[in-house]
Amino acid sequence: MDKNKYIINNLNVFWNKAQVLRSIDIQVPSHKILGIIGPSGSGKTVFLRSLNRMNDLVPEIRVEGQILLDGEDIYHPECDAVSIRKRVGMVFALPVPLPASIYDNVIFNPGLSGIRDHKKLDLLVEKSLKSAFLWDEVKDRLKTSAMRLSGGQQQRLCLARVLAMEPEVILLDEPCSGLDPISTAAIEDALRILKDTYTIILVTNNTKQAARVADNTAFFLMNEMVEYGPTEQIFTVPGDKRTNDYITGRFG
Repeated sequence: MDKNKYIINNLNVFWNKAQVLRSIDIQVPSHKILGIIGPSGSGKTVFLRSLNRMNDLVPEIRVEGQILLDGEDIYHPECDAVSIRKRVGMVFALPVPLPASIYDNVIFNPGLSGIRDHKKLDLLVEKSLKSAFLWDEVKDRLKTSAMRLSGGQQQRLCLARVLAMEPEVILLDEPCSGLDPISTAAIEDALRILKDTYTIILVTNNTKQAARVADNTAFFLMNEMVEYGPTEQIFTVPGDKRTNDYITGRFG
């Protein structure tokens, strides 16, 4: 039996008086990819940001319920949000490289953590860029500006920057939105390999992407989780008609 990285019990999230997530119960196995699909506005991103307490940064948001990370309640008053975000890295929909060199982008977070050993940083940069399937494309220009990279390369650089933190979990919020098929394939290839080391949770509006890379899939609709199970089952014999309608494009 797979060990669960996350156990989420009765998660409810409110934006002012509006409830944006209702009664979410889900267990996320370690070293697997969880795909989260559903129409825009269904609560996917709010759910994702609850997993590393990014919602704390929005004063209007209130979170109720329990999220256990390796058995630790991440919303317990004595739990440090900063330490959670070091353990749970996040890649956003739009790549946001720092206006600095490729090398400095990757070492940004380790540098903040106090790592100053140049040999260790060099090895970390190489390892992170290789894991993000970017090393071969940039190894001869690490000191050039990250802003000169293509959109797909910038997104893989953002993934490398997260990997350099050496987290336990990687959250991805539509990381391939707007990317070309080649860049999308590179990121998907990276995720398939990375799950051997990390637990990965991927929000995507591309149902075919979820079918390709996710081990398990959750379907969110109108702020609730309608269905959750092995991806093959969800995409072949879904238990809810709304899931089938969404996957087949008949939703509406």
